[in-house]
Amino acid sequence: HFPTMTNSKNSTAATAATAAALAAAAAAAVGVFVLSRHRSRKTSKDSRYQIPAELTNSTCPYDAQLQLAVELALKAGDNMAHHIEHKGTSSQTSESDLGINTKSNDADFATAVDIANEKLIMEGIAAQFPTHQVIGEEAVGTGSIPPLTSEPTWICDPIDGTTNFTHGIPLTCVSIAYCENGRPVMGVAYAPATQELYIGIKGHGAYRNGQRIQSLAGGETKSLSNSVVCFEFGYARSEASVDKMVSAVKRVLNHGCRSTRSTGCGVLDICYVATGRFDVVYTGIAEEGWKPWDYSAAMVIVEEAGCTIRSMIGAPGSDLFDEFDAQGLVVEGSQFDVYSSSMICGVNKTVVEECRRVVLGL
Repeated sequence: HFPTMTNSKNSTAATAATAAALAAAAAAAVGVFVLSRHRSRKTSKDSRYQIPAELTNSTCPYDAQLQLAVELALKAGDNMAHHIEHKGTSSQTSESDLGINTKSNDADFATAVDIANEKLIMEGIAAQFPTHQVIGEEAVGTGSIPPLTSEPTWICDPIDGTTNFTHGIPLTCVSIAYCENGRPVMGVAYAPATQELYIGIKGHGAYRNGQRIQSLAGGETKSLSNSVVCFEFGYARSEASVDKMVSAVKRVLNHGCRSTRSTGCGVLDICYVATGRFDVVYTGIAEEGWKPWDYSAAMVIVEEAGCTIRSMIGAPGSDLFDEFDAQGLVVEGSQFDVYSSSMICGVNKTVVEECRRVVLGL
C-alpha cells in the first residue's frame, strides 16, 4: 500500500479501480521489462552516478530522499533500457507487447513499463517514507491532479517522453521530485539511453553525472537572436490550437534565432537549458501545456544551475502580472508554480523576457 493523493470528490470505488488497474498492468509487465539478465552494465555501481560528496554531508538536507530517488530512478531507467537498445533489431519488443493504453487521444498514452516503473517508485517511497504523499502521472491518469499541500510529497513521472521510448528514440527519462511546504526542493532525472543522471537540491546546486552544472560560462550573454529555442507541440490537435502554436514558432523564426528544437521530452528540455544545450524552452501557447510531473524535478535542477523559469501567461488563480510586470520584465522574487499550464525557461532573465514577448506577439 502506498499513500497516493486523491481528490476528495473521487469515489472510493474509482480509487480502488485505479489502484487495481495499476497493479494488474504492472504485474503483467514483470518479466518482460525488468532489466535483462544478459545486460552487463550495473548502473547502481557506475561511478558516474555516485551522488556528489557535497550533497551527502551533514549541512545538506534531504540526503535520505536524494539517495532513494537516485536508486529508484536508476532501477526504473534499467527497466526502459532493453526496449530502447533493441528497438529496430531482430530482438525488439513489439508495440503490442508494450501494453499501450490510450488516455486522452492516440498521442497521449502509457505503456506497461510506465505503469511498472510507477509501481516501483511508489512502493519504494512507501517502504522508506510511509507517511509521505505521492503524485504519479499514471495514478492520476486523465483525472484531476491533487493539489500540493504542506505535507511531504513526491511527484514522479515514470517515463517522460513515452512516445520517444515506444519508438526507441533515446530522448526519454525518469523524473522524481520531492516537495516540502508545497514547493519542490529536490529533483532527480535519469536518461538511461544517454546515461545521464541529473540532480538538484534547493540551495545546494545542480549536477550532471556528479559534475556541477551551470547554464552559461562566466561573462557569457544570450539574446534570442543567438539562442537555440525549444518548444513542444504535445497532444494538441485542434485546428485553433495548431494555428496558435505554429504562429508562435513563425514569430520566433521571423524575429531571428540560431535554431529551433523539439525533443519530445519536457523534463530533458528543461535539463538541457540547465546545461546550456538549449537557451530557452516554452510551452502553453494552446492545449500543449505540461503537468506538475513534467516540471517539478527539472525546475529544481534548472534553478540551481542559475536559470530562470516562470509561467508564461500566469499560474492558476494568480494575477497575470505576478511573474511578469506590465513591461514584460520578470518580477523579482516571483516563483514558478508547477501547476501552471504554461512555462518559459531560459539561461537568463533577458532571453526569457525577450522570447516571451516574441512568442506571445506582445
